[in-house]
Amino acid sequence: MNMKKAFGFGYLLLLPLTAAVIFLADITPAAAAAPVFPIPNINIAIGESGSPSDLTASLQILFALTVLTLAPSILIMVTSFTRIVVVLSFVRSALGTQQMPPNQVLVSLAIFLTFFVMSPYLSEINDKALQPYIAGALSQETAYNAALQPIRAFMFKQTRENDLALFVNIAGDNRPESQADVSTFTLIPAFMISELKTAFQIGFLIYVPFIVIDMVVASTLMSMGMMMLPPAMISLPFKVLLFVLVDGWHLIIKSLVDSFI
Repeated sequence: MNMKKAFGFGYLLLLPLTAAVIFLADITPAAAAAPVFPIPNINIAIGESGSPSDLTASLQILFALTVLTLAPSILIMVTSFTRIVVVLSFVRSALGTQQMPPNQVLVSLAIFLTFFVMSPYLSEINDKALQPYIAGALSQETAYNAALQPIRAFMFKQTRENDLALFVNIAGDNRPESQADVSTFTLIPAFMISELKTAFQIGFLIYVPFIVIDMVVASTLMSMGMMMLPPAMISLPFKVLLFVLVDGWHLIIKSLVDSFI
């Protein structure tokens, strides 16, 4: 959007606010009884349909609202968000810091890392599907298929063959000869369980050094006869210190981003 369009859009947004300010500034008791600007009345009612087309339009609106409600979840599940947020949760659990970092921080970090990882694919969707569709060069169906190709390429790159074969067999489809023969609805769940498996593998490697610290601290306390002192209370500062000294967030984020390359 260039500066002229942005200025025009901002001007349109300011028009209702400006009109309301002028109206409130000039209102008098006489004018209050008969407002200059009529207030719109919006009613949503269920009644008899005059023609089948009215019912079709209502169903289309309901379907569109349903898709918009589920869109965030759908977009999250076909991107790198699943692996990133699971690994970050493993990091917090391995440290034993309870709610530190809080869920809002972990989810926000996962979202921004997802945008970072998916930026090449999003740029391809914008160049090959969104902009041509806005310009009128592509139909809606053609633009949808063009936008789906980069996402499918990303999911195929991260999906294991045995996971994909599992859902192909469950669906009862024939053995695909190429990636084009695999349905998107078959690819998505295969991609999701592959992401979960990869995230759990990374989480196991994250847990190992912290488990060693817990074992050393527990053995030391037992040898000293401090049976009533919780080992987690003593090991927590050492785990946090180790994580800071090795620059843990740098290593975790670097490993996560590299795992998608």
